[in-house]
This record gives sequence, C-alpha cells and structure tokens, in this order.
Amino acid sequence: MLSFNRRTLLWLPLALAACGFTPAYGPNGPAAGLQGSVSVASPDDKNSFDLVERLEERLGRPKAVSYDMTYTIKTEAVGVGITPDNAITRYNLKGSIDWALIARASGARVTGGEVHSFTSYSATGSTVAGLSAEEDAARRLMRLLADQIVERMLATSGIWAQ
Repeated sequence: MLSFNRRTLLWLPLALAACGFTPAYGPNGPAAGLQGSVSVASPDDKNSFDLVERLEERLGRPKAVSYDMTYTIKTEAVGVGITPDNAITRYNLKGSIDWALIARASGARVTGGEVHSFTSYSATGSTVAGLSAEEDAARRLMRLLADQIVERMLATSGIWAQ
C-alpha cells in the first residue's frame, strides 16, 4: 500500500530546480521574450479573427515585434448524427492550421507546424439555433487550435528565443 508522504511534496521544488526547470513566463524563462513580440497576420474572415484574438490573449498585443506569424486555416463540417430518414442532427467541425513563426530581423523560420482538432454541434431545432451552434463551434475550434499553437511555441521557445 502506497501512502502519501509530505516530505516528498516539500522536496519536489528542489528537485525541479536541480534539473534546470524554470517557469516559461518566469523572469529568466524561455518564453518571457514572447510576450508582446509576435505579430500575427491580419485576419480576413471570422475564423481567422477568432484565432488572432485568442493568440493575442495568450501572447499579448504586439509592442516590440521580433516575430511574424503566418497561418492557413482549413475547416470541414462532417455529419455524424444521422436519423433513419437521413437527416443530419449532429456535426463534427474538423480544423487544421498550418502556421509558421518567422524572425523579423533575419526572415528565417524559427518554428512552425500543423495543429489539428475538432468540435461538435447540434443541428436540431430552428435554423437560427443551428447557425448559432455552428458559429459557436467554429469559435471554440479556433480557440483550441490557438492554444495548441501557443503550447508548441512555449515548448520550443528555449531553443530559438533569446
């Protein structure tokens, strides 16, 4: 039988410090230089507007720009709930974003990749309710994908960020 030992909890911060762990946004953390330094390409539709809004929530509005971010959004609605009379009652909204972070000074790509996720929404009820549910699902999807992008940037920022 395994029992909880409080001494282990007290030693945990020392163990993390010994292995070189530093908080990402800490004073000397690898991601501290990302706050306010990423300029995301201007949005041109509702999905890209929601994406840029979430990225700026997480990374801050650009002030002293060191990096430019480009992206390409792809979405697809797939019917998953089908009644016996072939009416679709539920959709999965699948999305992917191909993104790249480019150093403004050199023009070199410092990181990037592709992120994928999905959300679902119900198509039952009125037309207005269905459109509202679809719009909400698209907004949730862009927030999920933006969070994945930021997580990947934070995970690799110790390699390329100053």
